Amino acid sequence: MHMKTISGASVRCENLRKTFGAVKAVDDVSFEIGGGEFVTLLGPSGSGKTTTLMMIAGFEVPSDGDILINDRSVAAVQPRSRDIGMIFQNYALFPHMTVYQNVAFPLRMRGREDQETRHRVRVALETVGLTGYDNRFPRQLSGGQQQRVAFARAIVFDAPLLLMDEPLGALDKQLRQRLQLEVKRIQRDLGVTVIYVTHDQEEALIMSDRIILMNDARIAQMGTPSELYDRPVDKFVASFLGESNMLHGRVDQSQGDEGSMTLNGRVVTGQVAAGLGAGDPALLVVRPEKIHLTDGHSDMRTNRLSGQVLESIYVGDHLRVVVGLEGGEQLVVKHPTYFGGRNINIGDIVEVGWHPADTRILRES
Repeated sequence: MHMKTISGASVRCENLRKTFGAVKAVDDVSFEIGGGEFVTLLGPSGSGKTTTLMMIAGFEVPSDGDILINDRSVAAVQPRSRDIGMIFQNYALFPHMTVYQNVAFPLRMRGREDQETRHRVRVALETVGLTGYDNRFPRQLSGGQQQRVAFARAIVFDAPLLLMDEPLGALDKQLRQRLQLEVKRIQRDLGVTVIYVTHDQEEALIMSDRIILMNDARIAQMGTPSELYDRPVDKFVASFLGESNMLHGRVDQSQGDEGSMTLNGRVVTGQVAAGLGAGDPALLVVRPEKIHLTDGHSDMRTNRLSGQVLESIYVGDHLRVVVGLEGGEQLVVKHPTYFGGRNINIGDIVEVGWHPADTRILRES
């Protein structure tokens, strides 16, 4: 007995704006989400992600712009008529109702027959792994179980669109990681569209088909997790998602999307941001896991710099090595320990290398 596959709704936001007095909470945000996609609105506090979600839900009215669900404008449609399932961090379960009554609530509100309600609740509870919990009250459940009940309640009426606002934020790390994979599996099995809000970058990378990264009420970048991680468009994206080394300098030359900078007397090359030309101040960005400690005989296509080991910390699967460069800047290198190999001691002079394809040359600001 399984829930039937749902045809996920498409969502389109066109030039959305929301102001609270003089504060721009959302400023000209546009994006499209395909049916069945899992898209995360990611960003720091105050970036506009929750306000955007609340406008899609209908709990906030846009100051400007439009929202279309399955190509139908919902700007003037009441929240309860938008056919959306909602899951919040605080679960929002009714404490005086049993698990069964909580999950059945959306069906009762829609006037569904008792027999259909019983069947749907049973299937929804089975889907989230809570068969047999019908008669318990929320206070008798763990946080993870309460979140599953909230999830069952959101999927019980075949909503083609689920909106989730930090739903796993209150759970401990291990449970959160387990539920991340479960939520993703259920979403895929059902075919439902999910718009998910979080400030947790790792959660966004694990769960999303695409990420919309927001900053200062606007979209900084949107794309697949690997696009944002491997090809950040600016300093904010590179620093918000994962860890990045950033070295300051000026562009020597740029042609098409390739450019070069001189650092510590050596020319390094990489993909250059649009509009950056010779002489412009720039940041060279490279991820710590992309850098390797070389023996001085590395591939000529590799960017190379030399420096002194300032720190070497054992972190299980890698050594975290901090290399000081001549100009005073530092590079963090994640050096895998599974190769065995060389000892790395503080004070050693080392050469580091990485591939131009893993290098971004971005605007200074």
